[in-house]
Amino acid sequence: QVQLVESGGGLVQAGGSLRLSCVASGRIGSINRMGWYRQAPGKQRDLVATSGGTTTYADSVKGRFTISRDNAKNTLYLLMDSLKPEDTAVYSCNADITSYTGSSVYTRNYWGQGTQVTVSS
Repeated sequence: QVQLVESGGGLVQAGGSLRLSCVASGRIGSINRMGWYRQAPGKQRDLVATSGGTTTYADSVKGRFTISRDNAKNTLYLLMDSLKPEDTAVYSCNADITSYTGSSVYTRNYWGQGTQVTVSS
């Protein structure tokens, strides 16, 4: 099986920075697209940024957040600068991962458990 584990969330004042990490482990053949999503209380889950072929950002975080990957460590990062109270949410990692089991090859989509980011004003 494959697991995604996020870390790095916490409480920060407005204008501060945090760096989130997402480590993929388990039966990994290759990691394709990876991304960060967030869900604020009472709201739907929204895309924050993706990495895989092209890099994309939500308009609300462009210029403040930077997504990056360390393929050797199967790790995805999200550097968040100039944080605002409206960035408060649970941030989750998502990835499309190809695995090999014997003669079987399959690609599945996985989610991490999420990490809370709270920005105080």
